[in-house]
Amino acid sequence: MARTVTQQRKIINTGAAWAVGLLIFFPILWTILTSFKTEAQAIADPPIFLGFDWTLENYATVLERSNYARFLWNSVVIAGGSTILGIIIAVPAAWSMAFVPSKRTKDILLWMLSTKMLPAVGVLYPIYLLFIRIGILDTKFGLVIVLMLINLPIIVWMLYTYFKEIPGEILEAARMDGASLKEEVLYVLTPMAIPGIASTLLLNVILAWNEAFWTLNLTAAKAAPLTAFIASYSSPEGLFYAKLSAASTMAIAPILILGWFSQKQLVSGLTFGAVK
Repeated sequence: MARTVTQQRKIINTGAAWAVGLLIFFPILWTILTSFKTEAQAIADPPIFLGFDWTLENYATVLERSNYARFLWNSVVIAGGSTILGIIIAVPAAWSMAFVPSKRTKDILLWMLSTKMLPAVGVLYPIYLLFIRIGILDTKFGLVIVLMLINLPIIVWMLYTYFKEIPGEILEAARMDGASLKEEVLYVLTPMAIPGIASTLLLNVILAWNEAFWTLNLTAAKAAPLTAFIASYSSPEGLFYAKLSAASTMAIAPILILGWFSQKQLVSGLTFGAVK
């Protein structure tokens, strides 16, 4: 029997959920508010929350000083390209692990996950030298490859989890109807896994968009994304918090918009993957 939940309990749970959500969102909110302050108000003690003189001067300065559109385009290409390439590689890999497993499948999955435990700085030097040797340092192509390889274990694991929830009998029925392997993956498996693929896409776009270590170390000017755009406002003269906040707001705005429009697909995908 389903457990009865009282109205008071619902109110408490709702209030707790909103409190946690606001606590998580507060740093982003504070960054956005700081971007509309003057430099003096940004470092005021005690901090000023709402009672300040709103100004767009910081955004004007940022746009005048930097080519925001170029940084934005680099981020779109790098995040989107690495995610799409990762999905193309991960779908057949996750399909084989979910529906044609071997005795080494679990070991391979654990090995892939263990690669995420390796400190990035441990492989920076050889990758940097390799990029110089093959001529892809400070290129969008090089960053697409690196970020795809970094996030590939997560993509495979997520798709493997979603594919495992799909009954194998459905694929067997498709084979009995004469479907080839390509048709089975494209027309049977993929449509049923769209919520899972959508949530995987969104998560990995966010991970690639926010990646700072590799983008700062493997780019200089040509392929620099928005993470480098933000870092450029940290100078030896000091931190200009208001302008830095404006640059950060401009960098996170596209991904916030993407998350807003993708929330239904993400929620449905996570629900699909959680229910057996």
